[in-house]
Amino acid sequence: MTQCHFLFLLLKKTIMSLENIVAQFEKKAVSASPIGGSIKFEVDGQGILIDGTGDTNTVIASDDEADCTISLTAEVLEKLRDGDINPMMAVMGGQIKITGDMGLAMKVQSLMG
Repeated sequence: MTQCHFLFLLLKKTIMSLENIVAQFEKKAVSASPIGGSIKFEVDGQGILIDGTGDTNTVIASDDEADCTISLTAEVLEKLRDGDINPMMAVMGGQIKITGDMGLAMKVQSLMG
């Protein structure tokens, strides 16, 4: 396998997992009450924007600005989703970084699972 093929496969895996993460958020966001702002998850450098400023929450892959930004790895996000890690401990341990509106960050639990 050439280096180019390897990089392509790595990129394809990253894109597919980003699509998977967006789909998982969409599934929960549709049934959750609007969060009253926008939250961007930066997962391994990829942006996922949840816009809850309207009548419903919408989820798209985007690096646009948000009221609250939560930066973490896909591995930590998966552990949060599965209940294998305590969110507060992950923040205090530096596995999750939050900037912006902390009130919106507290609403994230309704979008996980």
